[in-house]
Amino acid sequence: MTFISIVYALFLLSILGIYWTVNKQRSRLWILLIASLVFYTSLQVEYIPLLLLGTWINYRIGRAIAKTSERQPNPQTWQLVSDDWQTQFAAWERRRLIGLWGGILFNILVLAGFKYIPFIFNTLGTWFGLPAAQETATWFQQNILPPLGLSFFVFECIAYLIDVYRGSPASAQFLRFASYKLFFPKLISGPITRYHHFQRQLKTLIFPSSHDWVEGLWLIACGAFKKGVVADRLGIFVTLSFENVQRAGSGDLWLATIAYGLQLFLDFSGYVDIARGSAILLGFNLPKNFNFPYFSTSIADFWRRWHITLGDWLRNYLYFPLGGSRVGLGRTCLNLILVMLIAGIWHGAAWGFILWGAVHGIALAVHRLTDILSKRVEGLKLLWKSIPGTLFSWFLTQTFVFLAWIPFRLPNLKEAGWVMQHFWGHTGDIQFTEKVYLESLGLQRIEVTLLLVLIWLIMTLSYAMNRGLKLQLNWPIKIALVPLCLYAVWIFAPEGGLPYIYFDF
Repeated sequence: MTFISIVYALFLLSILGIYWTVNKQRSRLWILLIASLVFYTSLQVEYIPLLLLGTWINYRIGRAIAKTSERQPNPQTWQLVSDDWQTQFAAWERRRLIGLWGGILFNILVLAGFKYIPFIFNTLGTWFGLPAAQETATWFQQNILPPLGLSFFVFECIAYLIDVYRGSPASAQFLRFASYKLFFPKLISGPITRYHHFQRQLKTLIFPSSHDWVEGLWLIACGAFKKGVVADRLGIFVTLSFENVQRAGSGDLWLATIAYGLQLFLDFSGYVDIARGSAILLGFNLPKNFNFPYFSTSIADFWRRWHITLGDWLRNYLYFPLGGSRVGLGRTCLNLILVMLIAGIWHGAAWGFILWGAVHGIALAVHRLTDILSKRVEGLKLLWKSIPGTLFSWFLTQTFVFLAWIPFRLPNLKEAGWVMQHFWGHTGDIQFTEKVYLESLGLQRIEVTLLLVLIWLIMTLSYAMNRGLKLQLNWPIKIALVPLCLYAVWIFAPEGGLPYIYFDF
């Protein structure tokens, strides 16, 4: 069952019908939990026990950390001398830290066990000439399929445990925690949602207003259109191009790179739109995950707009604990690079993802340095704020972002390097044009180029209306567009569709 399918539509309608006919919160939580298990069962039934076990263990660890916190020694009520109180306090803090680090280690080991063992063994086998290690890596790749959504599952669990350690209340009921953790709209690809944000909404759960129903349906229809009609069509061209890179010309490689950047954004943001729309119909608001990232004018601004919930997670649970920007300029730059390296590793077990994270970290460090310099040199500050400076910074940022998508799409560094080396002066195979453009797409190369330009123009118009003029579509227009978008998906989406890109992460 995928979001863009008749099966999901019937599933969601059935759940809504049952969900809103009951009045007790506990009954609704049971409905959400059962629905989420049914949803995941349709994708990977074999991992249901693992999800439930992981959810239960994190729930119990959270309760243990909270229970230890409740026993914090109070120097005003304990009949202890100062030294005794300090000893008791240190023991209390150790128990909390042991619980926290035990929970973090458990989640990381689960994630590493499924996603990174093949990469680790393959790397060791290559570096040290160990055939047994490479055979082990091959066996894992052929026989162990990572659970869908495991990275998002782990990140949410770690965030929950840290929040409890920092003083937020732990979930008092396993049903509530499991309903949050396995909530089917966000289960596979986010957005990453904190437990306490979800918990607060449970306390004020009411039947959606007419405005909410329109907004939820609009998000679902808009997300389905972005994914099914635009992203999947771009994905066909991207796949054909990158699977035949040595036959593609320089112009084809540029088109494929731009198309992949657009495909990735439309695919992932389309998923999140459907997830948020489905959640609204169930009475919940999930956080936004994108805010026109391809119109950012610096790499720091890009990461405030791209995969927003991941960026927030990295800042709150890695960057700030490392010291953030309070530890001197050199350490700050090192922290930025380290955090983005971890972000690259989180996305996948391959050197291409590590490279992608590293270059983004370096870019953030360079931006921090140039930002400090610009604040000290008045001329530079005025230049970046001028129209030519803004356009140049936008072009520079997006050129970097789209080029950095190459090792993201081609994690094999040899393939990614080949593409980078042939952006200029490489003549493609004539058969590539015939097979990819004419036979597979039914379009000329110039028509594909114009299509990409059209997508950019539509995105620019949307950005200008939303951010510049502060205009939004009203509810009658949204109601009218919902069936049109869904009909367009029915007619124009590729048969069978393509899997969501972020299912792999």
